[in-house]
Formats: sequence, C-alpha cells, structure tokens
Amino acid sequence: MASIAAVAWSERLAALKDGGDRLELLARVLEDQATRGVESVALALRTVSEEATLLPGADLGRVQPLLAQALAGHATLRGLAVLDDKGTVLLSSDPRDRGLSVDLARLGQLPAVGRDALLPMRPGRSLRSLALPAEARSTVQLLPLARRVRTPEGRELLLLALINPDALANYQQTAIGDDPGDRGALLSYDGQLLAATSQVRAALGSSLAGHPVFREQLARREHGSYIGAGLESGSQIVAYRASRSRPLVVLVEERLETALKDWRDGLWQLAAAGAAVLALIVGAAAMLLLNLKAREATRRQLDKAHEQVALRERELSVLFKSVQELIFRTDTDGRLNFVNAHWGALNREGIEQAIGRSVPDLVEPEDRARVAALFDRDDRSGARTAAAHLRTGDGQLRHFQIAVVPLHGQGQLLGFAGSAVDVTERVVAEQRLRQQLAFSGLLLEVSPQPISMIDAQGRYVVVNQAWEDFTGRHRDQVIGRPMGFFMPAAARDAQRKQDMELIASGGRMAYEMQLLHRDGEQRDVHLSKVAVPDEQGGFSGVLCTLTDVTEFRAAERATRLARDAAEEASRAKSEFIANISHELRTPLQSILGFSELGVARGQASPKLAAMFGDIHASGVRMLALVNDLLDVSKIESAVGTFHLERCDLRQLIAPVIQELDPLLARRSLELSCHLSDVPLTAKVDPQRIHQVLRNVLANAIKFSPEGGVIELRAGFQDEQDIHIEVADRGPGIPPAELEKIFDAFIQSSKTKDGSGGTGLGLAICRKIVEIHGGRIFAENRSGGGSCFHILLPLRSSVDSQIASLA
Repeated sequence: MASIAAVAWSERLAALKDGGDRLELLARVLEDQATRGVESVALALRTVSEEATLLPGADLGRVQPLLAQALAGHATLRGLAVLDDKGTVLLSSDPRDRGLSVDLARLGQLPAVGRDALLPMRPGRSLRSLALPAEARSTVQLLPLARRVRTPEGRELLLLALINPDALANYQQTAIGDDPGDRGALLSYDGQLLAATSQVRAALGSSLAGHPVFREQLARREHGSYIGAGLESGSQIVAYRASRSRPLVVLVEERLETALKDWRDGLWQLAAAGAAVLALIVGAAAMLLLNLKAREATRRQLDKAHEQVALRERELSVLFKSVQELIFRTDTDGRLNFVNAHWGALNREGIEQAIGRSVPDLVEPEDRARVAALFDRDDRSGARTAAAHLRTGDGQLRHFQIAVVPLHGQGQLLGFAGSAVDVTERVVAEQRLRQQLAFSGLLLEVSPQPISMIDAQGRYVVVNQAWEDFTGRHRDQVIGRPMGFFMPAAARDAQRKQDMELIASGGRMAYEMQLLHRDGEQRDVHLSKVAVPDEQGGFSGVLCTLTDVTEFRAAERATRLARDAAEEASRAKSEFIANISHELRTPLQSILGFSELGVARGQASPKLAAMFGDIHASGVRMLALVNDLLDVSKIESAVGTFHLERCDLRQLIAPVIQELDPLLARRSLELSCHLSDVPLTAKVDPQRIHQVLRNVLANAIKFSPEGGVIELRAGFQDEQDIHIEVADRGPGIPPAELEKIFDAFIQSSKTKDGSGGTGLGLAICRKIVEIHGGRIFAENRSGGGSCFHILLPLRSSVDSQIASLA
C-alpha cells in the first residue's frame, strides 16, 4: 500500500508540475503579446513625435495623416492625440477632440522630455472622457501611453496614445479559454488591474497590491510559479511573469482542484491497478518505470506542441493585425464568427460586437441582395466577388470589394471565409478620371479654335468640331488617315517633318502658314504644336491648335498704312508750320527793326512815336506767337529734341529767377522762395524744364498786383514725385476754366485784355511735363490768386513716353 501511496503522490506532484509548467508557458506567451502590443504603440508614438519635432514653426497639420495611419494599423488603440503643455488638444485621430482641455494633473506623473511612459488606467472610452468631470465619465477604461517632446523652437508637446485594455483582455481570453477554473490578468507594477479574463471578478483599475506576487514573489524573481493564494479564494496554481521592458506583470492562475481533477479521477484506477501490482510487483514495477518514461516523453512532446501552438498563434495574430484588409469568417447563414483587428479601425467598436452579425446587413440596403448572393449554399462555384458600399463608424460611405470562398469539410458546407478590401480611393479616382475625360472632351468640342492630334505614326487620332468646320471634312473621313493628306505635297512634307521632330525630342513650336479654308480661300493661320507625353516617358503624338489670323493680319496691314499716312500728314503739318514760321520771322524782323527806328526818330512828334510804338508792340506779339507755334511743332513731331540727363532741379530754378529778376523789380514784386534742403534729382531735359518754369513764373509776375508777393516752393510729395508750386495773388481763374487754360490758344476770361499772351505757353508747358511722365494743374487760392502745381516723377518714364510718340 505504501508503494501505491507513493505512486499516487508521485502522480499528484507530476500533475502539479505539469499545471505549473503549462501556466508559466501561457504567462510567457501573454507577457510577450502585451509587451509587443505596448511597444508597437510606443513605436508609432515615437514616429509621430519625430515628424512633429522636424516640422518648422507651428505646421502640425502634416502630422494628422500619421495619426490616422497609426490608428488604422493598431487594433489595441482607441485614439491618438497631440497636446500642448497646458493640456489643450492640438491634433487628434478623432477631429471632434480638437480644442478640448485635459487636466494633465489627472493623468499622473508625466515622462521626461524625449521619453515615454505608461500612465495609470483612467475611466473613459476616448480623449473626450478625460476632459469630462469625474461624475460624467464612462465606466469603460483606457490605458494612456504618453511621450513628451520638444520642438526646435523650444515648445513642449505631449503625445498621448489611448490603449484599449479590452483588446489585451480579448487575447488573454482567447489564449486561456472559457474554463471557469482558469484566470488571467495584466497588472501594472504597483498592482493596478489593467486587463483580465471574464473569470476575474475584480474591477478594472482596482488595486491588487496585496496579491502574493507583489508582496513576495517579484522581489525575488521576475517570473515563476507557486501554489497558494491568488486572485480568488482557495489554493491556486499561480504563474507570473514581468514584462522585459514595460512596468507590466502577467498573472495566470488555475484552481488547485481543477489541476488535480484528472489525478483524482484516476485514483480508483490506480487502486485497482495497485492490487495487480501487489500480485506482480516486479513486472508492475518494470511496467511502471516504462510508463513513467513514456509519460515524461509524452509530456515533453506536449510541452513542445504547446509552445509551437502558442508561437503559431502569436505569428497568426501579428499577421492578422498587420493586414490592412477586413478578413472574416461566417457560418453557413453568413453570420460572422471571426473578424480580424481591422474591424475596430473600420467601425470603431470591439470585435465582440461584430460576432453574430449578418454580413449582408452591414452593407447599404441597395447592395444587400448582391452580397447575400455570395452566401448562397446551392452555388457550387468557388470564389465569389461583389462590390458594395459600407458606412464606417465615423459615418463615411466607403466602397468595398468583397470576396467570399465556401469552406467544406466531410462532404458538407461548414461556412464561408472572405475578405473586404477598401477600394474607395480607386473608385473615386476612376470617377474623377471619367469626369476629367468627359470635361476635356467637352472643352475640345466647344473650343472655337480648330484642334487636332496625331499619333507617333503621323495619323489623325482626334479632331474637334471647329477643325471640321474650318477644313470642311468630317472626322469619320479623317481619323486614321495620314496627317495633311488633303494638303499640297510640299506643305504636307514640311509639317510631317516638324511633327516627327517634336515626337522625337519633345517641346513645342509655333509658326504661321496659309491653309485652304472650306470656302476655297487661302487663310493666314497660326499653328501651335506641343508633344504629348506617354506613360514610358516618351511622346505619343503631337497636339496642334490652329488660329485663323487672316483678319488680324489684314487689320495690321490697314493699321500700318493708316499710321504711315498719319505720320506723313504730321510731318507735312510740322514742315508747313516750320516753313511758315520761318517765312513770317523775316518780315517781322524788318517790321520790328523799322518800328524801333521810327520810335527813336519820332520823339519830336509824340503822335508818330505812339503809332510806331503800337506797330512795335504788335510785331513783338506776332513774333511770340510764331515762336510758340514753332515750339508746338517741335514738341509734337521732333522727339529727338529732348535730351535727357539726371540733374538737381534746384539748379534749374535759380537761373529762371535770375532771368526774371528785372520783371520782378519793374513791378515791385517780392519772390518768396522755399527749396528743399536735399537734392531734387530727376532725369529730365534741362532746357525744356527751364522753359516750363519760366512760362509759369512769368505768368505769375504778369498777373500779380504791383507790390505783391509770389511764392515758389519745391520739395517731395509722397516720396515718389518732385512737387513745384508757384502761387500769386492775381485775379485768379474761373473754376470752369482751370483745365481749359492748358489747351492751345485758350486764355482765361480774366486775362483777355491783351496781357495774356498767345494762349500757347501753358499748352506747351503741359505737353513738356506729360512727356516727362509728370502732371501740371492749377487751382485758386483762398483770399484771391492762383497756384500752379508741377509734379515730376523721381523715376522718370520719359523714355517710354517718347517711345509711345515715335
């Protein structure tokens, strides 16, 4: 009996050892999965932080696509966000979170700059939950992973990843199973419960710091197993393992009675065998030894098989998570019994919420019949595909290509396996391409310019309606035929040579030629040709645009003839004025000479002297009129008489004042002169500007009352123009005549007493100033008198003005 008891005890110890080894292996698999999940999120967070710290200034908009990409690639993530050092959300994978204010103190101890850290678990489903008051938060939990970075400008940012503990718990539940005697949990180093299987009754976020693993085991070893107290009451087989890089601890427990159930069930068999063993102790001992050896070999093979299963399961899980397609499996009625992690990124809900739902019910109503046909049991075909629309969790309507394959086993249908690929971008691109092609075709047809295109072989491939109207040939008669088949041979060969050169080397060209119009007349046309690139980097043809310029060329010829005629008339007028002025000067000089002689010799006879004085005054006025006519002729026709040079206008004002000083003294006038202290430099014709200043100042002297004051000012206006003012206290100018006085032969009504001159002086002044790119105008002063303003640009446009007159 002692032998039987020893064997029974040995079997008990073996059962306990097998249970501990199994739980340690399971703890290692769960720890590896949890660590990899957190590390992958940390890697995504580090990638986003590197992009954020490389951006210049505050350009964080380019980080938004990275948040969406990271969220789509990690089933364990609920959200990603970028916060400033005050807790304001700058960017988020959920656009609704932007602008939220999060109390950073509630998150716990934040990491140092350049590092990341897992923060204590917080209640809530999203970042918005962290911004709500405590009483309004959800009972759902989330696990924050934070990383602090500093931008090149010294600005601190907080990158926050919200890990879904349910995703970690789902993997634990799948690995451990639904046996009520087995439990699994993921905890932080300080004992906070982060994730657990459904058999654990403790609430998420609660503290389990009193567990023996935290009180006794972790201080000695980072992993191991023992028999004793655990998450539930009673004796347990407990295996634990601390994460190699994160403050995480995985616990796996099994009730002691569950581990020994098979051993207890086999005790009666062991007792019956014990009686036989007592009878045949030697043979039984030998058989027992062989059995123990075989059992040990079997156990080792079983452990190896468990390791292989765990490895394959982990590899398959990682593979499914990395796939950016929706992979699913259904029963024979098309109801989901498996979906991969991409379901959460697509619908923003847990995988468990998808199980049991019918695939046809997930798509839009108009597509359900087509999708339901994929799950037809009577259909004997293999793979089946259909296009459908599915609305995602954020309300967007996406295009999917669904493929389904029936699964058969033992001669019957077991279910269906399939995948759904998001082809929205491709569908949208195809729609835009069709719209663009239709729009381009419409533009081609409505274009008023004849357009054609030839391929690399020189054959017509496209012509528009305007081309048909111009040539009188329908496109059905042209497409596919050689370019220019209806042209003369010489013109056709020349154009083909140019087209082949464009196709060979690319670029564009433009030239004019004559083409036969449908009405039988030769038209002047402007041809613009450009090489059309192909997908291989070469050129597939030449696009040609034809513009009928016949009317333009005719107008140019008519304009040229009219301009030549006008120039000839202007030259004739100028020559006539110059000749008549010359012819008038000769007799005028004689009249002036003899009248002066008559005045000198007629002193004895006052009446005779007065008559000669009138003749002399009329001759002087006639000579001034002839001189003004000659000046007008020169200004209008002889552009070359302007000689431009850069000079200080203050140096031109002084000689004018000196020249007119006798007139000022004769009328007892005072000239108040105020000139700028800095040079008034501009590019002008000094002689012409001198003439303008003399005319304006002489008019002021002529119409000012004796003993009055004339004011002369020169300076800058708006740092763009030189401003010269000449103000007097004369009779002034009627408001209606302020512009007319600058017309030829026009005088103010207040000066038509014979003292106003010929009426050409101000007209000549305006012409000279305008040619210099400036402006001259007059205004009345308050209290009587007038003021003449002369504006000359600092950057003279005289050259362009003269060019426009040429």
